[in-house]
Amino acid sequence: MQLLAQREHSRTELRRKLLRHAREDEARAKLADIAASPESPSPAGHDTDSEAAAEPAPVARGVGSPPPDNGPVARVPPEAAVEAALDWLESRHYLDTTRFIESRVHARASRYGNLRIRQELAQHGLSLSRQEGDALKASELDRAREVWRRKFGEPAPDAAGRARQMRFLAGRGFSPSVIRQVVQGDDDT
Repeated sequence: MQLLAQREHSRTELRRKLLRHAREDEARAKLADIAASPESPSPAGHDTDSEAAAEPAPVARGVGSPPPDNGPVARVPPEAAVEAALDWLESRHYLDTTRFIESRVHARASRYGNLRIRQELAQHGLSLSRQEGDALKASELDRAREVWRRKFGEPAPDAAGRARQMRFLAGRGFSPSVIRQVVQGDDDT
């Protein structure tokens, strides 16, 4: 919940983060089980028989008695626990792919082109709807001009400068036709 409170996450991204935590917890639990098991070797220099004899014997079925030993506790694999948690989050709309896509597009649209936004969503295993894609495509020229204006402000005086400006816009994920229009100063769309 803390991760989702900070920003929207895709299912893939949240699974990766939660699996890392779940595996760390599982490793800690295994280490604790090993340390607590009666077969575990005692630390060097300690005689476990004399320590056991010095401790008072627990009262049968009383308040200081240990719980009955029912054998090892069955643990759910971390992958299954994380999938169950993700299903629960989705069923209660805490995790929503459309909300994630809208959030990511809104955050990236003012600085990046369609190619970069689509590629970033593909890394999360998602894609834009046709309507969202058309809206981004329609605004790409204006967004590219604004990014270019903030970075450069004026046309390059030579071919090397134009190439530099084009590489910058390509790195931001704008399409080649839009880059040519912006750098050459074409006003038609």
